[in-house]
Amino acid sequence: MRWLFFFLFYGAIDFYAYQAFKTLTKHPWAPWVYFGTSFLVLAIFVGQLLSMGEARSTQPGQLYVFGLFLAFFVPKLLIGAFMITEDIVRLIWGVIRQFIAEPTQFLPGRRRFVSSLALITAALPFGALLYGMFRGKYQYQVLSYALSFDDLPDAFEDYTIVHISDLHCGSFDDPEKVDYGLSLIQDQQPDLILFTGDLVNNRADELNPWQELFSQLSAPDGVYSVLGNHDYGDYVPWANVQEKQANMEDLKNRQEKMGWRLLLNEHQIIERGSDRIALIGVENWGAGGFKKLGDFEKATQGIDPKGFKILMSHDPSHWEHQVKDHELKVHLTLSGHTHGMQFGVDIPGLIKWSPVQYRYPYWAGIYREKDQFLNVNRGFGFIGYPGRVGIKPEVSVIKLKKGSKST
Repeated sequence: MRWLFFFLFYGAIDFYAYQAFKTLTKHPWAPWVYFGTSFLVLAIFVGQLLSMGEARSTQPGQLYVFGLFLAFFVPKLLIGAFMITEDIVRLIWGVIRQFIAEPTQFLPGRRRFVSSLALITAALPFGALLYGMFRGKYQYQVLSYALSFDDLPDAFEDYTIVHISDLHCGSFDDPEKVDYGLSLIQDQQPDLILFTGDLVNNRADELNPWQELFSQLSAPDGVYSVLGNHDYGDYVPWANVQEKQANMEDLKNRQEKMGWRLLLNEHQIIERGSDRIALIGVENWGAGGFKKLGDFEKATQGIDPKGFKILMSHDPSHWEHQVKDHELKVHLTLSGHTHGMQFGVDIPGLIKWSPVQYRYPYWAGIYREKDQFLNVNRGFGFIGYPGRVGIKPEVSVIKLKKGSKST
């Protein structure tokens, strides 16, 4: 039934979008080219979906199929919306004319104008989606923040943390550009590197081509990580429970070999002389239907309640629902997960918008409530749509300051 609905919906949109093309060209080959291309894109997309249903991994090529489908279908949605709206207006106006005056014929020139406007408008997302696939997904940006805390231990003044998230290494297809992104991290000369989950799309062996690169990340106080929802392998079929568990153990072991310290509902004390901060890492906890293995109470057992605390938690909804109002104050929480939807408008100081904000109120950048901060990293990698439009992959640089003024 879902497939029937999908095909009917796709067919209706395709038909309406063709009305715009038909208005502008009468070439006899036009319908053959239009519907032939449309059918080919649909067939490849559906075939890929069916094959992915049985597959146990996601390859970059499969993501490109999805991306190309979006690049063709999203513009058709816009064109269809224009044409349907124009038909509704024409129908309403025709009914009104029946009652107030003699009916008049619809002006062909207006139809042609609406069709031209629809095609011009649709060209924008078509070009943007293609650009996002072939250029945008590796346009790394470094975003720097200075966060001030009255109770920051003196020895941690100007302490520099690099926060990255959502590598999704099974989606990468360009080692040179990934290496460039990792070099940006090291260029920040961080005291500490923190990764907040989704190292892979589904399987630990997605790390095979990339493990050596990621092993190069280093900082004086170490590289720490937590698990994201994709790291558990929940989105692909497994032969049995044991195979899935073995995949998880493999992922944990690989992080250890890379020199990363994986925190699983536990904490680590970072020391500078006699001063200390507590680094807390929880497993994934997400609102809605996402896995809820994060145990904040367990992770903070034995922590000095008055001490300075940094929490790594993949999903920002954890901060929203369980952390920010907890009696145990967490000074800084680091999350990822949203990717900024990999689509939106993000101009620092002017506008920050993405459709994902209607699902996640805390979706990108720095948020502050009372004396607690949250940074939601826009992600280093990508998944689903193999690109980014307006929302660049991110390396967050957070400098801790003593005081009350943050920038």
